[in-house]
Amino acid sequence: MDETRARAVLAAVGLPGRAELLALGENAVFASGDVVAKVGRSAELLDRAEHELSVAEWLEEAGVPAVRAAEPKALLVEGHPVTLWHRLPRAVRPAEPRDLAPLLRLVHALPTAPIALPRRELLEGVERWLRLAGTAIDRADADYLRDRRDGFVTAAQQLTPHLPPGPIHGDALPRNVHVGAAGPVLTDLETFSSDLREHDLVVLALARDRYGLDPAAYEAFTAAYGWDVRDWPGCAVLRGARETASCAWVAQHVPSSPEALDEFRLRIDSLRRDDPGVRWHPL
Repeated sequence: MDETRARAVLAAVGLPGRAELLALGENAVFASGDVVAKVGRSAELLDRAEHELSVAEWLEEAGVPAVRAAEPKALLVEGHPVTLWHRLPRAVRPAEPRDLAPLLRLVHALPTAPIALPRRELLEGVERWLRLAGTAIDRADADYLRDRRDGFVTAAQQLTPHLPPGPIHGDALPRNVHVGAAGPVLTDLETFSSDLREHDLVVLALARDRYGLDPAAYEAFTAAYGWDVRDWPGCAVLRGARETASCAWVAQHVPSSPEALDEFRLRIDSLRRDDPGVRWHPL
């Protein structure tokens, strides 16, 4: 789905064509007045969109600072799920890792959710992303990622957690935090799950090692949270699973993006060489 297609869906919903594009990835995200619209890539993401709306309602009732839905139901428009959200106030500054830690502590302190939360199937998207990549990537690379996926699925099932399992955000990065005048707020709730809390902490550990996150910023995060997941023996397994998923996620963009092809080749080569120090770049 490109921007032109996403704008056509917006027009069908009744939002103006001049809406501001905020992001284009798994969803196209647009702002129009006081409303933010998220347009999903395909109809198979409808359940995920409805899940995000349910999570937002639950977090509001639980008092967790998070985005709030403008409409309680997802729409399916021309084969694309669409959800509408209240636009957050203007950010006072970019979110930092230290802003994420107290939000995760709130989420990790929540009891069992009153809604059905799935397990964090981090690797479930791998097959879909590889299918979208098609022949734009080598078959051997796709098969390699499938083999890695299968291995890490098995390894993850055998982990002994340090923290008690329960609700997690599932994609805990500063980009999913908005810092307004009233403080940090969680965004992008699609991956909310009930699983190992360590999933939420491995994300920034990987960002430190792969994406160039300042070690001082990482230390501020672990200090604010109260624990460093790198001290846990299972960290390498969850990190490897996330690296596998991240590489496959890039693959879906290769057919339409030379930049994505370069990044995919960088990532797959570093995985094949088992070189954890190669710097990756976000798309």
